[in-house]
Amino acid sequence: MDRHDGFREFVLARQQALMRTAYLLTGDAHLAEDLLQSVLINVVGQWPKLSADGNPEAYTRKALVNQYISWRRRLQWEWPSACPPEHGASYDEEAVDRIMLRQALAKLTRKQRAVIVLRFWEDLTKTQTAEALGCSVGNVKSQTHRALARLRTLAPELADPRSLSDFQEVTP
Repeated sequence: MDRHDGFREFVLARQQALMRTAYLLTGDAHLAEDLLQSVLINVVGQWPKLSADGNPEAYTRKALVNQYISWRRRLQWEWPSACPPEHGASYDEEAVDRIMLRQALAKLTRKQRAVIVLRFWEDLTKTQTAEALGCSVGNVKSQTHRALARLRTLAPELADPRSLSDFQEVTP
């Protein structure tokens, strides 16, 4: 029996969800691929223990967030402009809103961005988010509150309830 039994199946089954998380954290497809690959290299080394414990996805998600936060000093982020070209191109309002939201997310602290991604895109509970970040539920609540307030300040044009409906804090 190979010590990595089940790892390939885990990656094939969860790769899209993990890649989505990595992309939402980094905001860049290439960096997301690098982040996920880096984390999976570490996960495969821990696979016998993780597969025995029964929740390798939670460990992998936490490793994604931790690795993303640790990259802060080494990476510079560039984001596309929210301003469409003056002429020669057409655009829709949703695309512009997505770009503006991505730019606003990029201006959050790493932990605030991680909280927003885990809570609102990954749809984790406050407790699950706290476990993934290795902090208290109270810290998740305060980081979420600050992040949402900062998003509303950075992109007031997105603060209309229809645009930020995904960002409404609901207590489970």
